[in-house]
Amino acid sequence: MQAITEAEIEKWHDYEVASRREIVALLRQIAEKNQLVRLLIKGESDVCVTSLLHVDADDGLVVFDRSINREQNERIVAAPKVMCETSLDKIRILFQLDGLGAIQWEGSGALRAAIPSTLIRLQRREYYRMETPVSNPVRVTIPLPVELGGGTAVFPLADISCGGIAILDNKQQLSTAVGASYPNCRLELPEIGPITTTLQIRNSQDLQLLNNKTNRRIGCQFVDISRANLAGVQRYITKLERERNARVAGLV
Repeated sequence: MQAITEAEIEKWHDYEVASRREIVALLRQIAEKNQLVRLLIKGESDVCVTSLLHVDADDGLVVFDRSINREQNERIVAAPKVMCETSLDKIRILFQLDGLGAIQWEGSGALRAAIPSTLIRLQRREYYRMETPVSNPVRVTIPLPVELGGGTAVFPLADISCGGIAILDNKQQLSTAVGASYPNCRLELPEIGPITTTLQIRNSQDLQLLNNKTNRRIGCQFVDISRANLAGVQRYITKLERERNARVAGLV
């Protein structure tokens, strides 16, 4: 497990969540799913594995189970801040708690702290793919080589991640050969802007529909995508996730 440091937190600024409502919603999901939380008191040398018991949005508090080690509990309470690490749906979640205190919770000892003002949600390609809206599809324009007729073709996305996209090629215009590359593809991300990158074919699947028509889904990997363009992709994924969380929380 990668250690958490102040430098790492700063490096992951683009993954930061600052919305109070979204933070509360994420913490409640962590509690409901009984996800284990690592409290790092003095870095990796002093770690308490615990669980989030309660999130009180009205009082602005979170309650954690205490350590089974009395001396470790004392160190946690004495620490000015504690770094926390957990996961939710295979997404790594990091946040900081300031000034934890000892309380009684439902007849047992526990730890309480203020709800963090921000948290980091690390969405990695191998863990997380976000479906794109069906009602307002995101599209990518791909220049076709001469052997495929030349010109350009536009395809709707099925999903997106920080490593690539899945597109729907129902007219079967693209080669499905693994490794085939298409330079200068233009991805139009709503509220973010255009992203230009090379797409490389990684897999394809033909899906038979009930009306006997075939849908072709092609998985594409970003190749040599610039840091600025990758940041744009991440911002769009974060936007989709926030909209989904708002729907789940009944905010929209």
